[in-house]
Amino acid sequence: MESITILYVEDELSLGKITSDTLKKNGFNVIWVKDGKEALDTFSKTKIDIGVIDIMMPKLDGFNLVIEIRKKNNMLPILFLTARVLTEDVIKGFEIGGNDYMKKPFSIEELIIRIKELVKRNKISNPLNTYQIGKYIFNYTKMEITFNDQKISLTHRENEIIKRLYLKANEIVNRKEILMDLWGDDTYYNGRSLDVFMTKIRKNFSEDSSIAIKNIRGVGYKLIISQNQKKLNR
Repeated sequence: MESITILYVEDELSLGKITSDTLKKNGFNVIWVKDGKEALDTFSKTKIDIGVIDIMMPKLDGFNLVIEIRKKNNMLPILFLTARVLTEDVIKGFEIGGNDYMKKPFSIEELIIRIKELVKRNKISNPLNTYQIGKYIFNYTKMEITFNDQKISLTHRENEIIKRLYLKANEIVNRKEILMDLWGDDTYYNGRSLDVFMTKIRKNFSEDSSIAIKNIRGVGYKLIISQNQKKLNR
């Protein structure tokens, strides 16, 4: 079985070391970071399978960290691991996109079971990162879209842009965020490059009139799908 990569976010050093070491001994690949900003940077640069996140942290707390993660990825399993026990905190954790919630002190055995279950559930629900967009099938893992058995290969940036549009279908995807994430800055020339990519992406989806990618002037882009489409479980 492929090792599960955990983004473990905990600023308490003794607890962080014990938990990280124990998870590693149980076969997990653990990336332990000690504040929210470092966690967000790691998330942006590293492929991870699950986030195990404390709430009370320096620089960027766990709630705001997950809000930022959910802007880019709606599927990553998130488990909050925290000493905060108020009902409103638990509710907020789920409302902003958390999948599970464990209170400190916790059983490491239970934590391991929950991590495995969340990752398994995520892989079963969509094992190939495959989505239906109108009459097209978008395979993020293979970096391609398919229409009537005709496959169109995608570049890395096209692939990432389409996934961002899909995950926020019928909502605005911020132009500056795309440029900062995929180009590293939002200069005029990179902006023109993004315009070229968007033109090509629109052309790739042009065979289905139920799909539209709108330019929201000065803000970003919106993928509009006239029918409700669901993820394909393949």
